[in-house]
Amino acid sequence: MYQLYYYPLNASMAPHFILEALDVEFELVKVDRKSNAQKSKEYLALNPTGRIPTLVKGNKTLFESPAICIFLAENHPQAKLIPPIGDDKRADFYQWMMYLTNTLQAELMVYFYPEKHTTDKATTDAIITAQQTRLADILSILDQQLTDQQYLLGEDISVCDYFLFMLAVWADELVKPPLAFTHLNGYLRRMAKLPAIIKVCKKEQLNLSDYQLPITNNQ
Repeated sequence: MYQLYYYPLNASMAPHFILEALDVEFELVKVDRKSNAQKSKEYLALNPTGRIPTLVKGNKTLFESPAICIFLAENHPQAKLIPPIGDDKRADFYQWMMYLTNTLQAELMVYFYPEKHTTDKATTDAIITAQQTRLADILSILDQQLTDQQYLLGEDISVCDYFLFMLAVWADELVKPPLAFTHLNGYLRRMAKLPAIIKVCKKEQLNLSDYQLPITNNQ
């Protein structure tokens, strides 16, 4: 059985989506960030980075959210959440996973934690403003990718889509959030109807009402 060390609405959310989508047996182990439990001796023995999430199955321990998601998808190929080796879309999968993790997620971290990217506290507001523009450009590329297709890789859902939904949740406070983009809007509303998304958001106490309004003809 899998054990997912998690905290609500953190980077553990994407692996949580995947576990629910796979319909496999798993246990959630809450790591209380409010008490800095991710820095405890016990947790650091599992994950030396002191970050969330961590996945454990038997003698296997794995950290880094995208790595966990890919590991789960490859261990359950029948779910088809990752294109098989030899399929042209396998390369597309890696492209979009890298874009989501190395670009969108990385830039969101700068936006949320500007103080970590400067030694001058007076510049943090300028960093936040700059990131608003940078993130809008990134979301625009994702919006374009979804112009004539259901999911990032085409008509078949993949790990990329669950990962993007997590990042979109994080980005909902931006001046121009994901729902402000036409194709992302319709895409996120479709994603919000998936059983795995609904189950996880209920467990992690995320209100999905903004994503569950009727989709208009131009969305």
